[in-house]
Amino acid sequence: MTNIHSFAASYGEARDKFLAAARVAGATTYRYDNPTKGPKGDSLATDVARRGPDDAWRVVVTISSTHGVEGYCGSGFQVDWLASVGAAGLPKDTAAVFVHAINPYGFAWTRRVTEEGNDLNRNYVDHSKPYPVNEGYLEIADCLVPPSLNQTTIDAADAKLAAYRKKVGDIAYFRAVSGGQYSHPDGMFFGGGGPSWSNRTLHAITDRFLKGRQDVAVIDFHTGLGPYGYGEPITHYDVNTPASRRVRAFWGESVTESKRGQTSSQARDGLGHYGLNRVLTEPETRLTMCTLEYGTFDRESGQKAFRADHWLHKYGDPLGEEAGPVRTAMRRQFYPETDDWKEAVLFRGHQIVRQAIAGVQRGAL
Repeated sequence: MTNIHSFAASYGEARDKFLAAARVAGATTYRYDNPTKGPKGDSLATDVARRGPDDAWRVVVTISSTHGVEGYCGSGFQVDWLASVGAAGLPKDTAAVFVHAINPYGFAWTRRVTEEGNDLNRNYVDHSKPYPVNEGYLEIADCLVPPSLNQTTIDAADAKLAAYRKKVGDIAYFRAVSGGQYSHPDGMFFGGGGPSWSNRTLHAITDRFLKGRQDVAVIDFHTGLGPYGYGEPITHYDVNTPASRRVRAFWGESVTESKRGQTSSQARDGLGHYGLNRVLTEPETRLTMCTLEYGTFDRESGQKAFRADHWLHKYGDPLGEEAGPVRTAMRRQFYPETDDWKEAVLFRGHQIVRQAIAGVQRGAL
């Protein structure tokens, strides 16, 4: 029986609930301290709970808060699984690793980005190579984050964005906006400047708990795209590869593949999917990974909230009176606090994790 009380009202409460649930489950916990503080000066950390044999060859991983404020969703599921399923849901040779709040700064500050201003899912590029150039973003950057949120400025910026969208078409427009950019550190979907703290921390967790394991399944929880309450398992593998066939064997026909153009979320530069697949490679490790994307509200309201958040941290005062409405809009967009939405998150989350546990038992196809 799922329990919507596993969801929290703040980062601090989410962390407390996660650690308490880990104790109930008999999981071992590990803490990775973030160098920044929350809005009230509170300490921030990524926590890991591990349950199962130390020598397990099969590992199922869940990740919450890649995009900060979206962490309410994944955290709620992780707490519920630990408190209600725990070891009873694991075969003897399988371990579970729950990564809680991989981006604790974004979670605490109600943002999608990290303390460096990175969109973490654009930051897993090879930073030793020249960054990709998003020519479209260069054309519209000042319209996406204008210097003022007064109606005259917004109307003028939106008119320029509409003209650009008409000129290039929807696909090129959304690629320009959200495909990732490496030129404007205070702009939307920035992925550059080097590996972020969250990037380095996830790699440290991977080295500690996943390297050398035979079969690893990763479910990365996200919110903001798709129909309200529906959890869409999305993968980014090349089509007709062993990994592509595995994801379909794991999660069935509900899986959508970005390389087939099926998904609400397209393949982007710097996704965590690509970062993990560079370090967990066959034949040593078979990695099977999906993004579990839960729908909330329409894309337009999300864009409005996201714009206001970036404006606040570029031109405004993140601790001033103007911050309250901005954070309220961000939170509503990425965390609908309704019972039916929470129930949908838990139902789908348990289904996807059960399927992953069954999938790693099968090994190679």
